[in-house]
Order: sequence, then C-alpha cells, then structure tokens
Amino acid sequence: MDTTGTLDEALQRLHVSGPERLGRLTNHAPMAVEALAANGRAESVHRWLDVYASRLEEFPPGVEPVTDAGWRSALGDPRRAADWIGYFGRETAEHPWRDVLARWWPRLLPGMYGGSTHPVIRVGHAVRTLLAGESTEPRLNELAHGLGYWAARHRPVTGLTLFAGADTAAGALDAVRPLARREGGFPDRLGRVTGVPVWAATVTDPDEGHRRLTELVRAATHRYATHGHGEETMLVHAATAPNAVLRTLPALPRDLWVPSLRAAWTASAAVTAMYAPDAPVAYVPPGPVTSEEVFERAVAHGDEHVVKLTDTALDIGDERALAAALRAVELSDPLR
Repeated sequence: MDTTGTLDEALQRLHVSGPERLGRLTNHAPMAVEALAANGRAESVHRWLDVYASRLEEFPPGVEPVTDAGWRSALGDPRRAADWIGYFGRETAEHPWRDVLARWWPRLLPGMYGGSTHPVIRVGHAVRTLLAGESTEPRLNELAHGLGYWAARHRPVTGLTLFAGADTAAGALDAVRPLARREGGFPDRLGRVTGVPVWAATVTDPDEGHRRLTELVRAATHRYATHGHGEETMLVHAATAPNAVLRTLPALPRDLWVPSLRAAWTASAAVTAMYAPDAPVAYVPPGPVTSEEVFERAVAHGDEHVVKLTDTALDIGDERALAAALRAVELSDPLR
C-alpha cells in the first residue's frame, strides 16, 4: 500500500467533488487512484487525475441532515448524497470505522445495484486501503463518501425467480439468460431482469460463502476475455462489483459473508444478463507477459474501467485473468 502520502493527497483533492456528474455518471477517480496506489504506481496518481479532472463536478448542496431516527426516508434519494456523506463523515469520526461498516453493511447490501454497482465498488476500494494501512483522515473520509453514495443510490432488486444453473460459478454465468430487449441504460435494463441461476442461494456456511465469492470473481474476470465485447465498459462490473464485496469481507462479521455472496452473485448475474454478447469470441492466450507489464499497459491506456478491471485481474493473477485485462485495453477507448 502507498506510504508516500500521495493517495491521501489525491483523496483530499477529490473530496471537494461530488460522487457523480451530469446527474447520473459516476465519479470513478477515487477508485482509480486507489488502484494505482495499491499497485505501486503512486507516481502516476496525480498525472492521471490531472487528465480526469475535467470530468469532476463540484460537491452537491445538502438538503437536510440525515439522522439516526430519520435515515430511512432518505435512503435511495440521490438528491441527499451530500446529506448522506455528511452523516457517514460524522459516524466515522466518532466511531471505529469497522463498527460503522458492520452496522450499515446489512442495511445497504440489498441496494447494491443502484448507481450501476459503483457505490459498493468505491466502498471496496476504501476498505482495502484501510485494511492495508493507517486509518488516516482522508481514507476515513473516503469510506464515508463511498457509504454515503451507496445510501443515496440505494436500489434493491426484488421479485427475482431462481432457476437451475450449474455447480460452478463459470457454469452458472453461462446459464444466465440474456435479456430479450437489451436497449436502454443500466436502470432500465436492471428493471427487466426477472431471474438468476440458483448457484448461491443454498450456501449457509461463511467459509463456503468466501470460497464461492472468490470463485465468482475469478469466473467473471475470466469471462471478460471472451465476452467483454458485449459491452466493454458495463461488463467490467460483473467482476469488479463482487471483488469489491470480497475485499470487504475481512472487515465484516462472519455472519454477513453469506448474504454478501448472494448479493454479489445477483449483481454479477444481472450485469451478465443485461450486457452479454450474442456469442463469445475464441480465447486468445496473452503470451509471455507479467502482471507488472499488464498493469503498465492499463496505466498507459488510462481508462478508469480498464484500470479497475486490471486491478481485479491482478488479484487473480493467472493467465486468463491477464488476458481479460488486455482484452479491456483492446476494446476500450483510452482516457484523454
């Protein structure tokens, strides 16, 4: 983890900006700079941020403070993003961050599908930093921003049917039924997802939940190598959203691990249904390449989703995961 202070500087720079722009597009900068710092590229953080800065908007105005007594009425209201971030800022200043996370995780988990899953991904990056190093004020504030964004964009998915799938995560993703109509943005498509394979529903043991979540992240990352062309940006989230949950498990009570698996599986399966291509392409091995070389290509490319998928691929570290990262470089437009 970065010990130069660069990440803290970048987070302070970013916390004057809002979590979104144009009323719906996520600010990816906090996640991307954390990925750069976590992978030993602190020297690239501010250069990357200088290029991305034109996509940032000012921090939004508040409406009314969120309180312990009245938080339910503000849940899922994107107009209350500043109110929620302020609430979690107070909470993380007054209580241990793990206690705040454990109290709010089960409240927020059913709504991890709002904001195209970006809020939980932002929380996962923040938690990784806190677990790996010192709980500095900018890092605690980043957790508050992530949790606040999640609360503001909280959107549950209900009424899903479970149908037969497969015993493995890869097989269950293959069994996902693509939407018949695949036009529209993430919220519109999400509303048309009616079922997912049963793969995670029968798990009850926390350790099995952890094992399956790890398997899911690997399978979804591998799948991008052959299916990413369905939608090169949105299909990244089939892997990065469950990986954010996986990174958070060590900070959570064990009784939250199985519910976390189930929510992450629903997110990954839903994204797959929403953006799966009509047919995969043949798998092409990446040839002799190291993890460091792949991340270097991602940094040079610059696209925030490429950086984040590569960050997840490096957690896995095998040939097919690296191929997925290189496929994202190939498919995506570079940051300019």
